[in-house]
Amino acid sequence: MPGPASSNSRSQVIQDARRVVIKLGTGVLIRQEGGLALGRFYSFIESIAGLRKSGREVLLVSSGAVGLGAERLRLERPPSTLPMKQACAAAGQGKLMSLYAQGFEQFGLTAAQLLLTEEDFSDRRRYLNLRGTITTLLELGAIPIINENDPVSAAELEPDEAQQFRRVNFGDNDRLSALVAGNLEADLLLILTDVEGLYDSDPDGPGEPALIPIVEQISPAIEALASVKSKKAGVGRGGIKTKLEAAKIATRSGCPAIVAGGRIAGIIDRIFAAEEAGTLFVAQPGMRGKRRWIAFATSITAAVKVNDGARRALAEGKASLLAAGVIEIHGGFERGDVVSIIDSAGREFARGVVNYSSDEARRISGKHSATIDDLIENRNYDALITRDNLAFLE
Repeated sequence: MPGPASSNSRSQVIQDARRVVIKLGTGVLIRQEGGLALGRFYSFIESIAGLRKSGREVLLVSSGAVGLGAERLRLERPPSTLPMKQACAAAGQGKLMSLYAQGFEQFGLTAAQLLLTEEDFSDRRRYLNLRGTITTLLELGAIPIINENDPVSAAELEPDEAQQFRRVNFGDNDRLSALVAGNLEADLLLILTDVEGLYDSDPDGPGEPALIPIVEQISPAIEALASVKSKKAGVGRGGIKTKLEAAKIATRSGCPAIVAGGRIAGIIDRIFAAEEAGTLFVAQPGMRGKRRWIAFATSITAAVKVNDGARRALAEGKASLLAAGVIEIHGGFERGDVVSIIDSAGREFARGVVNYSSDEARRISGKHSATIDDLIENRNYDALITRDNLAFLE
């Protein structure tokens, strides 16, 4: 459960936050009845400009394209089908970016648009190229404005065995903001949404739910608090659950996160004045480099099930995953792909880069390493997954 609030820890987080990722959700940018909340929108721009001019680097992950597109296309009701949402995103993204560009120009700042898909993270080379591009934009004094490339990126899941083990790196801007924060090794992820943070009980339920000011670690008990979607949630795609998932990715990447109410007047200025607003999620010892990419940035389509002995050896003995410890192979993969590693009960506890294809892995599963030469034409490694290509999720 959460620890006591600590103004010192919050003050230290804010003081150390030189590179900041801010995520603005649809629920704070788009009015409930439709259309952009212009006053709030330009207030965010002014606050972000203030952060930039104070010497901080700021990256913005912004929703709102679908809502703006629905207004521009004169839809009578919010889009519900995938093609309609994609069409609205296509119609609204240009307008959204135009408003940001014009707004930041008033403060002498340049906005730069990046539209991303899951492949920009799953592909290791593109992931590193993305980091280089954004870093260069920050060095040039620009404000990168990032969004999911909705018109082309929202693919339906294939109705086969692979669906059961499919884990998409992001399907919403909450997780996207956390992946960006991890990629850029940001000092703070700030998610502004239509709820004021994480509460100790259902905000719509009986009694007096209290806002949790600080979460030292995202435990199963904390995750359970996000299981109920508040009736107050507005027009956005996710709820507090997706914010908690994003906070978990960010904190495991070594980046603290704050989830706060974006409808509160002056919320960005108040947070950077270290006021007690929203819920602060404390950073954990961070995964670095390739392991962070393996754990969070890649989309998964297959799984390797291991026996209890192999799980213990991986978790406690700092071992590689040998074929002898593998029980089953689920789905298809090629050499160099990232797969889930699940225990005998089917729970995912790690991910890793495989040295053999799924067909090869099925041939050597349960076999001693000495037999690999007899079973596979082009032997790669003794291990199915070597230790340096493993990332633990727990």
